[in-house]
Amino acid sequence: MPEALDALLDLLDLEQIEQNFFRGQSRSAVVPRVFGGQVAAQALVAAGRTVPEDRLAHSLHAYFLRAGDPGAPIVYTVDRIRDGRSFTTRRVVAVQHGQPIFHLSASFQAYEEGLEHQYDMPAAPDPESLPTAAEMLPRHLPADIARRLVDARAAVDLRYADVPPWGSVGEPREPRSQVWFRTNGKLADDPLLHVCLATYVSDMTLLDSVLLAHGRGGWAVGDVVGASLDHAMWFHRPFRADEWLLYDQESPSASGGRGLGQARIYTQDGKLAISVIQEGVVRVPR
Repeated sequence: MPEALDALLDLLDLEQIEQNFFRGQSRSAVVPRVFGGQVAAQALVAAGRTVPEDRLAHSLHAYFLRAGDPGAPIVYTVDRIRDGRSFTTRRVVAVQHGQPIFHLSASFQAYEEGLEHQYDMPAAPDPESLPTAAEMLPRHLPADIARRLVDARAAVDLRYADVPPWGSVGEPREPRSQVWFRTNGKLADDPLLHVCLATYVSDMTLLDSVLLAHGRGGWAVGDVVGASLDHAMWFHRPFRADEWLLYDQESPSASGGRGLGQARIYTQDGKLAISVIQEGVVRVPR
């Protein structure tokens, strides 16, 4: 297994310190705070470890309350809200330095048959035909920033279907973007692990579509200041995070210093696996 993916899996392998208490480590991100996808994925790991194995995550709703300190561990407290016949609900609070930094509610369901329909998968280029992040980022960013971004995302093979925001600064475009992603290495057959890794990746690019609408390059070039505010995901069908997933993203609105991103994640054979919505702070520096 590649070293970067191994390090990410270690990050998600929380230490259980009491029945409903878990401790996770942190690491530096491109910005000087804990990456939001890390906290969300770790919180979902904590919730999932208190749930029977036959109940799979079907939704999560989360709020980012404070910036996380990458130099300190995070303690996750799980509240066992409900254990029903079909559904299990958990609430998780992430705490650092005595203060909550993140709050997550997650619901799990035992498998059952039901009605089936979905939106069709949109057209997208073959992921194998697209440049890797290591190939694309140096074309559009200073070498030191490109290197930091590549290192931060080394556990994931993430490929842009079009030029990312920092590659078209000053050129407003349609607020839509697509990326293909998968882990850089195979994963164990653990449904919770695949859901948690998709959660981790889902916070990487969702607000890009907000930036595209205004010709802004984003956090990588410093022409906006931003942070995730809340995040919601619905897991519709089984998928593997170590196989190609299409992240089809768009932004319907930005106002009041906030931008909204919404997306659908499809398997390569066209199954709608996940729906995602996120709002974030998107401010122009004064």
